[in-house]
Formats: sequence, structure tokens, C-alpha cells
Amino acid sequence: MHLLATGRALQVSCRWSLAASNLAAPRPIYINPLLTYQSKALRPRFNSSTAAPKDKESVGTKPAPSITSSSPALTVGNKSYQPDEWTNAPSHILAHLGRGLYLDENHPLSITRKLVESQFSGPEFGNYAEPDPIVPAARNFDDLGFPADHPGRSRTDTYYLDKQTVLRTHTSAHQRAYFQQMNRNEATKPEEKGYTIVADVYRRDAIDRSHYPVFHQMECARLWKRPENEPLKASQQTAAQIWKDLEALPRHDVVVEDPNPTIHPTRNPLQDKYHTAEEAEAITAHLKRSLELLVIRIFSAAREATENPAVAQEPLKIRWIEAYFPFTSPSFELEVFWQGEWLELLGCGVVKQELLNSSGVSHRIGWAFGLGLERIAMLLFNIPDIRLFWSKDPRFLSQFQAGKITRFVPFSKHPACYKDVAFWLPPSAAGSVSAAGGSVPFHENDIMEIVRGAAGDLAEDVSLVDEFTHPKTGRKSLCYRINYRSLERTLTNEETNKLHDKLLLNESLICNCTSFHAPFIPHQSSSKNPPGGKKSREEKKKGMRQKHTNKRGEIEETRTV
Repeated sequence: MHLLATGRALQVSCRWSLAASNLAAPRPIYINPLLTYQSKALRPRFNSSTAAPKDKESVGTKPAPSITSSSPALTVGNKSYQPDEWTNAPSHILAHLGRGLYLDENHPLSITRKLVESQFSGPEFGNYAEPDPIVPAARNFDDLGFPADHPGRSRTDTYYLDKQTVLRTHTSAHQRAYFQQMNRNEATKPEEKGYTIVADVYRRDAIDRSHYPVFHQMECARLWKRPENEPLKASQQTAAQIWKDLEALPRHDVVVEDPNPTIHPTRNPLQDKYHTAEEAEAITAHLKRSLELLVIRIFSAAREATENPAVAQEPLKIRWIEAYFPFTSPSFELEVFWQGEWLELLGCGVVKQELLNSSGVSHRIGWAFGLGLERIAMLLFNIPDIRLFWSKDPRFLSQFQAGKITRFVPFSKHPACYKDVAFWLPPSAAGSVSAAGGSVPFHENDIMEIVRGAAGDLAEDVSLVDEFTHPKTGRKSLCYRINYRSLERTLTNEETNKLHDKLLLNESLICNCTSFHAPFIPHQSSSKNPPGGKKSREEKKKGMRQKHTNKRGEIEETRTV
């Protein structure tokens, strides 16, 4: 059984993004009017495990919110934003808002979500969704302790509607609100001691089968109460309660490799200002058992979905490795040995107490973890390309049913068409990307955004295949290979040429790059026209095109302009 077409697909969007500590004052959760036109299934902060049946209608094919970008304002839904030097959210990204794939009960992402929620269910855990991805930049970064020069703030990594507003890059943008909610619900829901959050998140990224600029995250936290005054003096009682809760969890017989100590003074330190070693040991033991049970549940479901369950399978193995996250300590990553290789699934740890204190829950202590839904779903359903999750093709959607794990059956394999584009970088773009706030002369994500704007989801992969520095002038050129392939039909060579021409002839993107950090100066096809020299539009259109068929029968074409 082969779960995935390529090993790279296992690297999909699983970066845990709970944010750092050192937080500012708590903020109320932000609700954008964008979603007021949506169905009840998309109302903010509903409990996703207990929503009424009428709220469970399919939302995967609902229309995207209306988007207007004409001057002077960018309008998304019924809210307007004034474009500024930070604005970089293009219409092809904004079109994903409101799709709600993780809320469509028959979609593989929703089925995966429900599987995770079933392991962390009520009344102990509240299961929530946050459908509105537009949040203040302060909530996405400042409130979570991101340094001012953190690269994640850069326009190369994050989509900005304006300087003050972003498309969230992680579910942690809502984390503080949920810690605060636990306090507010203490009288009405005393049994709720943790939560899960699911949401769509947005990051500028590479183009390949395992990366997409819109993906989905789940994070989970479990907290315990302890005395507000001098909690360390009651640490034995706190630890005893956690050990008692651990004993209530089922045991398992899966082989687990865990060679490192829970606490290491330099690699994985104790938060000794706030926690005792006994508390940290108890929290970590509860965390690890909880996640081991989750992994066993996920991979048992994957095995049950194989074409021939009677075939002997290699026993599942789990291992824990030390990790570092600015928001947990000690911290860990969980890996699973599956199909002959170790796969990283998630990150986790003991929540930094500074984060809890600043959220108004200083009398609580606990653990948290985060995972990417696409990674788990690709394993469960044997989906080889992340673009498929956004497909509206009935041949894809009809293969999945709520509550069932079924292996994806490709409906056809369409040929690929490779085309290369080479260009000179301006002299100022020779350096590497700087951190946020500095001058960013060139970033590869800008190339990816240009290709996405021209080809959309018809670009399967974009990779750097060659770079050259002129020995005399020091000028640098780059050559990128673009693999055009539709998941639903065969692209004709004429269609692919039009896509590529759209990419090459759009001077506002290629030459001026007004929306990006670096202008691209295309190569010229003749020595009479040095880099940056003039060239007729007809010459540009013809370019230097070389076409051949590779050993796989796929069309490859090199185009230099």
C-alpha cells in the first residue's frame, strides 16, 4: 500500500504555530462582517461537534465573498480596507475565503477534523471553529509576543490587507480568547477543561504537491487549576490530580521510543520560576499518552481503509524527540514510523506560564499541541496532491462520506507540461531576504505569487533549476521550471502556452513588479539587446522556445525572454 505518490507530500503544512509568550493585554475576539452573508454553519465560534443538523450542510461549494479592489479601497465582503505599502493579498487568494472545507461533513478535511475531535471530545473539551480569517496584525503577532523583526511579519510570508490587518497565519491568533473563555465559562461549563480550534490559515509559500497558500490547522490545549496564591506550595497536590487524570486514559501496547528525559537544563528546560519538576513530569506524561492515543486512532483508521486489510502490516511505532518552541517548555515533537520512514506529525509541550498569565488564567497550568489537517488527511485518504482538497470536481467529492475513511482513487492521470523561465535580477537584488522591517530586495515567494496569479491551481510545481552569476558584471540570473498540470483534465499545449505567455508578458508583474519587492528584468534573446534593453512585443511573444518530450512522455519546453 502506498499512502502518497511522493515523500514530499508528507511535508505538507504541519508547522505548529502556537505563538510565543511575552504577550500584551488581552483583546476580545474579532468578528468580521464578511461572514454575515454566510449560512449558520459559518457563524463564528460555534461548537463544531454539537452543531445542529441544519448547520451541517455542505459548504464546500458556497460562493466566495465579493471582492472589489478598485481604487481607492479594497473591499472584502462588506468591509473596506485602504491599500497601503503593505497590501499584498491578491484576488486569487481572497477567493478562498468562505469556502469552509473543514465544515463540509463529507469533505476529507472535515472527516479528519471529526476524527481528531473524537479523541478530544466533550464535556472535557470544547470543539470550536473560527471561520473568519481576517484579524488585526496586532492579534496575529504583537499579542503573541512576536519580535518586531520576526521574519513571519514580512510581506514575503504574510498576506496583508493593509498594515494593520492580515489573513491569519495560525490558529493561535484566537488562543488568548479561548483561555479567557475558560474563565468566563467556569460557572456554566465547569467540566470543560480544554478546547480544540480548527481554522483556515494563510501563508505565502512554495508551489508543489505538498504546499498551498491556504491550509488548515487544529490546535488543542488542556489546563488544570491550581491555587492562585503561592501555587508552587501546592505543586504536589496539582501533580497528583494530573496523575489521577492520566490513569483514567486507556493504556496501549504500541512501541514508543522516548530515550530523553522530560527535562534537560539546556535542551528542554523546566519553567522553574512557575513550575516544579513534579508538575512538569505529570503534565508531560498526560500529554504524551493523549497524543499517542490520537496517533493510534488515526493510523488504525488508515489501515482499515486499505484495499486488503488482511495483508500483514508493519507494527506502528512512535517516537518522541526533543524540540524547541518559544511558547512551550519543555517541548516535543511526535514522529511515527509508517511505510518505512519516520514522519513528523505534530509539535507540543507544556504551555509557557507567561502566556497563561497574560491571558488572565495565571491559576491554570497545562499542555498544548498543534497539527496540520492536510498532512493527516493525505495520509488517511491517500491523497497525493494538496490542490485536490480545493477541487469541486464531483469525481473527487463523491468519493468521501462523513464518518468513513476511504482510499482516494485517481480518476485519471493527466500529462504534465514543463516550461522554464529565466530572468536577470536587478543589481540590488543579489542579497538575501531580510527580516521584517528591512529592505527586502528579492524573495522566492514573490515568484510563486506571480505564477499563482497567472496560472492559479494549474501550476503543480515551481522549482529553481539553475542560477548564474556573470563573471564580469556580477549580475545574477535565475531559471525556474514551471510544471503545468490540471488535476481534472488534459491541458492542451496551446492552453499552456497562453498561461506561460500571460506570465511572461504581464509587464506590470514581470518587469515592474509593483506589488512585490523586486523588479524582474527578463533575459533577452539576443546579444544586441542586453539585459534590460528594449524589445518588441512580438519578439517577446516568440521568445526562444525549445520543446521536447521527456522519457515519461511529458512535454517539456524552455522559454527564455
